[in-house]
Amino acid sequence: MATQAHCAYAFEVLAADLDNRETLEYRQVLELWAQYQSPNKATTADNQDEQDATLQDGEADSEMTDAQDESEEVSEPDIKAPQPSHPSLRLPSISRLQAPSPSSASASTSSSPSTPSSLSATSSRVALGDASKSSSSTSFFSFGSRKSPLKQGGIGEGVGVGLEEEHPLFVTWNTIGSRGGRSLRGCIGTFEKLELGSGLRSYALTAAFDDTRFPSISLSELHTLSTSITLLTDFEAAANALDWEVGMHGIRISFQDRGKRFGATYLPNVAVEQAWTKEETLVSLMRKSGWSGSRSRSEPWRDVKGFQLVRYKGAKSSLDYAEFAAWREWVGDL
Repeated sequence: MATQAHCAYAFEVLAADLDNRETLEYRQVLELWAQYQSPNKATTADNQDEQDATLQDGEADSEMTDAQDESEEVSEPDIKAPQPSHPSLRLPSISRLQAPSPSSASASTSSSPSTPSSLSATSSRVALGDASKSSSSTSFFSFGSRKSPLKQGGIGEGVGVGLEEEHPLFVTWNTIGSRGGRSLRGCIGTFEKLELGSGLRSYALTAAFDDTRFPSISLSELHTLSTSITLLTDFEAAANALDWEVGMHGIRISFQDRGKRFGATYLPNVAVEQAWTKEETLVSLMRKSGWSGSRSRSEPWRDVKGFQLVRYKGAKSSLDYAEFAAWREWVGDL
C-alpha cells in the first residue's frame, strides 16, 4: 500500500528539483522516514541530551579556555540554504494519464486527490530509463502489480511496500488554501507497472510540471502544497458496466463510437467525493474521455460499441508540506 514515506519521497524529488540540489535516494528516504516515525526516536534524543549534560557536569571544574574550546567543538555548523534555481530540461516524452480539469468533479476541496480521466503524452522533466516504456503496448486488461523478492537486509526493509515492488501509480499535487480548503494543482499517473523508486520520481515531477491544465509548480508555492500517492491494485474485468462498487473501486472504461476509440479512468475516491451514483459516474467518465454523444440517454454506454470496464482498487496516502519540512529538518540535524 502507499505510505507517507512515498509521499515524502515525492516532496523530496520536487523540492530538490526546485532548489537545484541533489535528491536523497529512494532507499534513504524510506529508511530515514521509518527512523523518524520510530517511537524510540525521542528516547534516543533524550538519552543523547543526558549524555551531553553529564559530560558538561564532569568538566565543570576545567579551565575556562578548555570549556570554550569544547563549546566550539560541539556547536552546530552554520549550513547555508541552497539558492533556488530552476533550470530548463529537455528530456524524453512519456505516456501517462491525466486528471480531469479543475472545473469538473475532480476539483473538489476535499483532501483526496483528483482522479485521472484521459490519456495524454507531453514532454517529461525527468529521464525514466526503463520506466519510460509506453503503457500503450500493454493489453487493456493486463494491468496489475508484480513483486520481486526484497533483498535480505536491504535498506528500507520492513518500512512498507518492498523496494523492488512494481505498481501502476498516480501522483497528485493539491494546493492548501488559507482556510484549509484544497484545490487540484496537478495529477498524472500511469497504468504501466513501474518500480516505485523510479516511478515516483518521474511522476512527482511530471504531475508538478507537465500537467498542461496548470502552470508549472514554482518554488514560492512549495510550502502550500500537499501530495497524495495512489498505488493501483486488483485489476479485474467487470461483467458489465455496473459491476463495481462506489468507494471501493476505481474504474477504467474503453469503447468506440463513430469510428473513434475513447478511454478514461476515475480513481476510487471520485464518485464518493461527488456523491455520484454508478450511472452518474459512468456518464461523467464518458464525457471526460472526449465523447460527445447523445445526452438524452440515461445509459449511454449501451449505445456505443465495445464498451468495456476494468475495476481496480487504489491504496492512497497523503502528506502536507509542513510534515515533510519537519522531517527534512530532522534529517538535517542527524
